[in-house]
Amino acid sequence: MSSKLIIRGHCFDWGQRTYLMGVLNVTPDSFSDGGDFNSASAALAQAQAMEAAGADIIDVGGQSTRPGAEQITLGEELDRVITVLQVLREKISVPISVDTTRAAVAKASVEAGADIINDISGGTFDSDMLSTVASLDVPIILMHIKGTPLTMRQMTDYQDLMGEIYNFLAKQIAAATATGINREKIIIDPGIGFAKNYEQNLEIFRRLQSLKALNSPILVGASRKSFIGRILNQPEPKARVWGTAVACCAAIFNGADILRVHDVREMRDVSLVADVLLRQSN
Repeated sequence: MSSKLIIRGHCFDWGQRTYLMGVLNVTPDSFSDGGDFNSASAALAQAQAMEAAGADIIDVGGQSTRPGAEQITLGEELDRVITVLQVLREKISVPISVDTTRAAVAKASVEAGADIINDISGGTFDSDMLSTVASLDVPIILMHIKGTPLTMRQMTDYQDLMGEIYNFLAKQIAAATATGINREKIIIDPGIGFAKNYEQNLEIFRRLQSLKALNSPILVGASRKSFIGRILNQPEPKARVWGTAVACCAAIFNGADILRVHDVREMRDVSLVADVLLRQSN
């Protein structure tokens, strides 16, 4: 896979280097930074800091997807996301993605200046999502999940973990292209921590290469997650930076194209060194 994707004038040349997606949760209840950035001014300051630190994409989310999270109303999600998006779009030049499972939020977000839709359900929660994204002609990130954030902790039984993730993503890629989404605009995500237990998260890292056969850029979101906390015996998510760095390095060496991270400045250093060690310099 050596295709390029141009998003808002920025070239994503897959395989040449690792790209960083900075997490911007405009929620009161996300697991790591809930409540930190849920005003427009705080969100803008954080987005600008992440852009300056080297983020290639800013990912805005208005609905917490931490384990056990309840679904908020459509109105609440729109209110949180669109307000922040309008402020960001005036000041931020890098592409902005919106982390949502609702077609109505996807449509309103792109109209407000978002460039990418990041759907943790892989287009399965809202039957209108894939056709909406096709009509908007923007890239989509399809993630693997079972159940919902509220129920996914009970959904960790797999006969063949990587086989099931692969088949789900293959099915959703086919569904997306059938509705008219450009094949080159599909990015995949194995869904670290989403209906995966500790051992399963580790297996995804070790066997990430098996998803390369899907011929789509791979996004990995391991930042500050609980499997790192368990290894480090560190209950505070913000104190998991070094552990996150190692997980990011492992993801790069096993084929990740994009890392979704909270600590952009630190992971920029990680990805710069990992890329020089791993990817052939021309």
